[in-house]
Amino acid sequence: MEDHESDMLPSAVTFLDDKLCYSGQRCQKIPEALVKLYGPKVQCLDLSYNEIVTLRGLDGFPVLKELVLDNNQLSDTISFPYLPTLQTLSLNKNKILDIQSLLLKIRQNLPNLSYLSLLGNKACPNELSGEENDEEDYQRYRYYVLYHLPNLKFLDSTKVREVERSEARRRGKFMNVIRPRGDGMDEIRLNSDSTGGFTPLPKSMRGPEDHKSAYGKCLYKYSGKNSEGNRFICNSDL
Repeated sequence: MEDHESDMLPSAVTFLDDKLCYSGQRCQKIPEALVKLYGPKVQCLDLSYNEIVTLRGLDGFPVLKELVLDNNQLSDTISFPYLPTLQTLSLNKNKILDIQSLLLKIRQNLPNLSYLSLLGNKACPNELSGEENDEEDYQRYRYYVLYHLPNLKFLDSTKVREVERSEARRRGKFMNVIRPRGDGMDEIRLNSDSTGGFTPLPKSMRGPEDHKSAYGKCLYKYSGKNSEGNRFICNSDL
């Protein structure tokens, strides 16, 4: 389905204060009309439940703080513009495989990111991306992500603990889990140390009707029509 034209936007767009929701519209890219009409005013952007394959046009939201891209078709070709104000990025249930490449792009272009969620992508080895994943795989992944993004406060559905952050600094560099690429080879783990303190993740992804936050307690409820969750002002002590 082709992207909606500007004359179709008013009935599909929810814009309140600085929050813009354009979800469940089957668009493959960010409509130019959204950028032109709302870009400079938007701080919270929800584009969940579409078919987005490119973030072209995202640089038209220069003061963006929160970006929800859950349930789209974004892959390892994802490219971010430089967004120094972005604090929250939700990429649940996309098609991202290469965690190393993604983290490099985030470090370069999203320097103030504090909240990141990748549940449901192959790059995030928990039960949502494959039954073969176990708790140790997921904890290694957390150490690896936190080593590269040490300023994160929340990763996926769980708050980052100080002991976890310390462990990530110590050995997170070696914690990437490499999966076979169809050649029948066994999984290669760059570090086989067991870990503790794992907090189980949700056993199923929420649907568009469920607005419960993946990041903890919120001070307001963001209720875009198909948002993956309430977004995203957390308590100051997080």
